Amino acid sequence: MTAPDVPIAAGEDPYALKFPVIALVTSAGGLDALTGVLAPLPPELPAALLVVQHLQPDRPSELAGILAARTGLTVRAAVNDDRLIPGTVLVAPPARHLLVTSDARVGLIDAGALPPARPSADLLLATLAVTCGPRALAVVLTGKGTDAQAGIRAVVHCGGTVLAQDEASSQHFGMPGAAIGTTLVQNVLALPDIAEAIVGHVRAHQG
Repeated sequence: MTAPDVPIAAGEDPYALKFPVIALVTSAGGLDALTGVLAPLPPELPAALLVVQHLQPDRPSELAGILAARTGLTVRAAVNDDRLIPGTVLVAPPARHLLVTSDARVGLIDAGALPPARPSADLLLATLAVTCGPRALAVVLTGKGTDAQAGIRAVVHCGGTVLAQDEASSQHFGMPGAAIGTTLVQNVLALPDIAEAIVGHVRAHQG
């Protein structure tokens, strides 16, 4: 027997996460783009941030340490079962996919030896969408390929918002261009304008 559907009461929030979560997804050229987004953000930003940049799976990454030196936010490499904390940036490590779970934590799973891109923006964004709903903000930054197309569809389906970096400020326009091609991106912005848009989203989705 299948369990009966439990109706959601009118006005009840069905999403597990009750504060905004910002996902920054990128590939080639990502270090400069991530720096441009994170450096202007206030350290007390009342939102959790997640970073996925495609990385070589067989090499250690210094991405979290470099970003920590370039922003007032707390930045660290994500570990399995890490709690999402406002004002903290969790960076996906090499060879692991980063997921958002229903109890305001993240999970890391092995990426395996073959594509999809590692870490996967699609997997992160899909799990963020179903746990965060309208509080989710996906930001697609410079990068090669088309990773994030499926993920942003999930974010928008669940009521979230998607931004993409414009071509003029992107070192590689594959990922942002593919995102824009879905027609689901709410705003296409130059890199210097993205931090302000993030702050606006957070203000609109607190509490």
